[in-house]
Amino acid sequence: MLILFAVACIGVLIEAFVGRAVRNIVQLTVGILGLVGALIAIVKRAADVTADNAITAAGAVSVDKPALFLQGAIVLLAIVALLLIGERTLENGGPFVAQAAITVGSEADQRQAKDEPGATEVFPLAIFAVAGMLLFVSANDLLTMFIALEVFSLPLYLLCALARRRRLISQEAAMKYFLLGAYASAFFLFGIALVYGFAGGVTFAEIDSALLGSTKNTGLVYAGLALLAIGLLFKAAAAPFHVWTPDVYQGAPTSITAFMAACTKVAAFGGLLRVLYVAFERAQWPYVPVLGAIAVLTMLVGAVLAVTQTDIKRLLAYSSIANAGYLLVGVLGGGQDGLSSTMFYLAAYGFAVIAGFAVITLVRDADGEATHLSRWAGLGRRSPFFAGIFTFVLFAFAGIPLTSLFAAKFAVFGAAITGGQTWLAIAGVITSMILAFPYLRVVVMMWLSEPGESTPSVSVPGGLTAAALMIGVVLTLVLGVAPQPLLNLASEAANFIR
Repeated sequence: MLILFAVACIGVLIEAFVGRAVRNIVQLTVGILGLVGALIAIVKRAADVTADNAITAAGAVSVDKPALFLQGAIVLLAIVALLLIGERTLENGGPFVAQAAITVGSEADQRQAKDEPGATEVFPLAIFAVAGMLLFVSANDLLTMFIALEVFSLPLYLLCALARRRRLISQEAAMKYFLLGAYASAFFLFGIALVYGFAGGVTFAEIDSALLGSTKNTGLVYAGLALLAIGLLFKAAAAPFHVWTPDVYQGAPTSITAFMAACTKVAAFGGLLRVLYVAFERAQWPYVPVLGAIAVLTMLVGAVLAVTQTDIKRLLAYSSIANAGYLLVGVLGGGQDGLSSTMFYLAAYGFAVIAGFAVITLVRDADGEATHLSRWAGLGRRSPFFAGIFTFVLFAFAGIPLTSLFAAKFAVFGAAITGGQTWLAIAGVITSMILAFPYLRVVVMMWLSEPGESTPSVSVPGGLTAAALMIGVVLTLVLGVAPQPLLNLASEAANFIR
């Protein structure tokens, strides 16, 4: 975490002192090296973590095994996402605007879209976001968690606005994300105040102790938990706090969408797990039915509205919402099984979704990425290799056996049944069948339609995109064929320290 904050600051200095011609490769190299260094530090720390040394930074941070597992997942996913962000060969200048503060549609805007290299500020912004996510999943009190929430949210708002093409949609998405995110943060902060009023402290241990021995009216703490949950469920894209997701996924540069879909999901659910399992575990019986209803609503909204989408990025956005519902099923499973299955799901989903968005960056026409579904008709005949890869990724999202998300869904539904939440598992199976329809519709469209004049071409991927795509696809297959090693690792890590 400290390594990445230092690397992000170095990235700011690089922006100031390194020439523009080599800045992209320097920023990418420093960013990747920083993430690899952070990953090594996480692995070394995992070897000697104990109950006595896990709580650090004056009790503000808990570096226990679940935190290290989630931090490792975030860093690995960020490395793959950073490869996509660093790609500059698919279009002249890359996918990012050269200068964000240019009037959309102006002569300068059109000139930069054609010729000027893309912004490299995206690298320190992305590293700051990753560092904030690492702090978020290891926070041991609500104030630290709120600070971490802002540290990783603010860079994301900026990153969403930096698309080179479709600038208005990009800026609109960023504005929506910022405004709704600000409301969610306000709810979270108000929730902290109410919980402090009940517990007299904001550390998770103090909240747990207050719930154990207090004779106060518990209405205050439940109201506080509800407001905290709004802030966390907003980041997780759970209904009814999901409305930002389709617009932001569509408007943001696709590599940033992949970064958010993978890493932010891990951070949001990592924070939710820590709040529910560490601070509010003793309040389980009142909140489980409420969160269960939200899980069912999230799965239904994601699955049903995905059927109506005509844009591939919006389709994957609603798919992300449905997957948030499946993750909530795992969270509510409770115990070690619920925790470990949710952590496995987060890692499996992250690699699959990055692979999916990597393919989307390759399907292009003269105006950039062709994301309307009608344009994908006949793509299988024009480019069978990449259509085959995308078909495999869609099968993974649909939960077809021998893919990572089949194993992940099997794990979270099993944890729900073991934890006495069979109704959630049944709802998950039913919505999974509904959600399979839009995926299969895209597959049928790609393979059983004749390519037309408007069918876009598939660009030859640069080395960075090819590497990200290969990593995502291979891990989606490996975690589907042999999920047990990662499941065992998640199970061994599923033990919070309070």
